Amino acid sequence: MDRTTLTAKDARALTDRILSFSQAEECEVTVEAGTSAHTRFAAGDVTTAGTATTLAIAITSRGRRRSGTVQASDTDAASLERAVRRSEEILGLVPESPEWVEGLGPQSYPAIEAYDAATAGAGPEARAEAAGAAVAAARTSKLDASGFLSTAVTAAAIANRKGLFGFHRFTEASFSTTMRTPDGTGSGWAGRSATRFAELRPPDVAAAAAKKALSSAKPAALDPGHYTVILEPQAVADLLQTMLGGLQARAADEGRSVFSRPGGGSRVGEKVFAETVTLRSDPFDARVPGRPWIAAGGFGGGGGFFGAAPQNTGLPAAKVTWVEKGTLRNLSVDRYWAQKTNAKPQPYPGSLILEGGSGTLDDLVAGCERGLLVTRFWYIRTLNPQTLQQTGLTRDGVWLVEKGKIVSPVNNFRFNDGPAALLRNVEAMSAPVRAGRMVVPAIRARDFNMASRSDAV
Repeated sequence: MDRTTLTAKDARALTDRILSFSQAEECEVTVEAGTSAHTRFAAGDVTTAGTATTLAIAITSRGRRRSGTVQASDTDAASLERAVRRSEEILGLVPESPEWVEGLGPQSYPAIEAYDAATAGAGPEARAEAAGAAVAAARTSKLDASGFLSTAVTAAAIANRKGLFGFHRFTEASFSTTMRTPDGTGSGWAGRSATRFAELRPPDVAAAAAKKALSSAKPAALDPGHYTVILEPQAVADLLQTMLGGLQARAADEGRSVFSRPGGGSRVGEKVFAETVTLRSDPFDARVPGRPWIAAGGFGGGGGFFGAAPQNTGLPAAKVTWVEKGTLRNLSVDRYWAQKTNAKPQPYPGSLILEGGSGTLDDLVAGCERGLLVTRFWYIRTLNPQTLQQTGLTRDGVWLVEKGKIVSPVNNFRFNDGPAALLRNVEAMSAPVRAGRMVVPAIRARDFNMASRSDAV
């Protein structure tokens, strides 16, 4: 079996062989085979490049309210049978799980277009050419550039002894670069992710990073405080990543979530954010195509933010509106919690789409009386899970805006704020674009807490 070109037929044969060894009440197999490649550059030249081919097989045996899982990568019959036996040994050693649920039966998985042959075939020459665009832009502007470009093609499969089977192929590509002025006071970052390599457009990314580096040099000192902020899409995505950990019915029902109602229960049906905020997931959206089923962890192919609960693994992905015009409409429900609360299982989000407005980032700046324009955030940590308050640093360009004009670059800040407060305080949004595994707009919001100055660049 060729790991780089795993087909549905290959996956079916491999999973059938593994399942044939099982002696447990239930057995489930997931397979991920793929190739990832990268090119890294710094100091005006390519520094590293490489390609890795991987095969990850997870075998889970279940029965008597217990489960045991083993990871494997060898595909010969003896190795696979040993892995199955080991999973059954683990099954016999662990205690009963109070949240155990039986495996799924056959599922109907949707067809999702997420594979691009050109991305799968992009070699070191194409990656070097992209890196060269950033290096050339930096030399022209007398800047120092570093960056990273990666491509990945993955084939995933899921199967069990009850007749469930799914197969999916997807590609991902990403390119980012950081440029700095020779005196070290200015720094600019830009990046782009896509299913298709051709959509990265490295010259545009490099030009954006160079412009930011030059315009952020020699920043003026500015005191911390509560400011109106204009967050570029990457900064919005940086904050919203951790908010998805709160989109869980169980956490809300148990009083552990920003979506918990005082006195018990969730806030589904209540106004939680500004009227203009609509959050949804759509695995069929060509900008961020998802995986046809919920996978137990990771971002790849829409596996689910923070990792889906094991009880949700294998559920078909679906379109879900989480927040509609500021009102909380849905929370994710794993199969155990659905069983306990007599509810319908609700898939975890594999991507997040925040619907925005129709304007541009420049429009948000023009409408700002006084505030800060922020490129992105860095080193974000959660301070209070129940309010989603976070702390972190601004990075790679902050500018003071007054009367609709960018006045000057200013120092970086440490912030103490979070996505829930941000979405309550929205004033305006631009048209959305892809940022990582999300599609989000730039946002202008009031009363954002820049808690202290930072020496970061």
